[in-house]
Amino acid sequence: MKNKEIKILLAAPRGFCAGVERAIEIVKKSIDKYGAPVYVRHEIVHNKHVVDNLKKIGAIFVEELSEIKDRSRPVIFSAHGVPKSIPIEAEDYKMEYIDATCPLVSKVHREAENLHKAGYHIVLIGHLNHPEVIGTMGQLPKGSIDLIQTVKDVKNYNLKIGKKIAYVTQTTLSVDDTKNIIKALKNRYPELKEPFKEDICYATTNRQSAVKNIAKKCDMFFILGSRNSSNSVRLVEVAQQSGCVNSELIHSESTVPFDKIKNCTTIGISSGASAPEILVEDFINKIKTKFDVNINEVEIVKEDINFKVPGKLN
Repeated sequence: MKNKEIKILLAAPRGFCAGVERAIEIVKKSIDKYGAPVYVRHEIVHNKHVVDNLKKIGAIFVEELSEIKDRSRPVIFSAHGVPKSIPIEAEDYKMEYIDATCPLVSKVHREAENLHKAGYHIVLIGHLNHPEVIGTMGQLPKGSIDLIQTVKDVKNYNLKIGKKIAYVTQTTLSVDDTKNIIKALKNRYPELKEPFKEDICYATTNRQSAVKNIAKKCDMFFILGSRNSSNSVRLVEVAQQSGCVNSELIHSESTVPFDKIKNCTTIGISSGASAPEILVEDFINKIKTKFDVNINEVEIVKEDINFKVPGKLN
């Protein structure tokens, strides 16, 4: 009996962004230069497959520097960025550190600092407890930056009297949701100062646009990525909001939902900025075991951005 044919619309761009590629490269080059082990504070990027592969070659992941027993070994800070207190702590421990913060996150850090120096009170649009948010808030003295997560938060927000107000954002947010929050902020504070160039990064924007472009043509949409990856979770929401209600995240513990796929004629696939392409290939190969597939890659923009690793690793 012939297998049912399933059409796969493959969103492009998808998968690794330049900041993720740079961070992974920094870990590999650090192991080449210093030997194993090297320590990494927090998951270098939010993907179990990536983290497990780096563990195999000698990376040890910790949440705090205090967990590191051998302080003669170097430590790498994750792509999400760290509060100012962390490099100071590393110096106190006399540890060598390598900063793998994505340059686009570092841009937000500098922006927040410059606004603070210019006398602005800062609102950060982002998700509570995400490491990037912890890192950005940790660039400034306590009380000089507040977190806003939703339009409702804007309604309940009270700015200290006589303060100028500016906003920055996490780099991996939903473009549409963030627009609504900014609109609500501008309605309350018409003098709100905005970033010179928006903070949501090119990779987040491109991946969301690519998903939006094909979502309404799909019966189901699958995003390959981790549950703690902000940009992957946002892609699921974007697919749902753009016309494919049956959208789900395929993470390290997911099984392929063949029973749902068999009711589809067209499925969409994309992956978060921290998900390697091998995960997409594996997922498609599993689908091929039960169905005949016809793959159509739909590219909306070519990405050619590349970030250099720190000079001391070359």
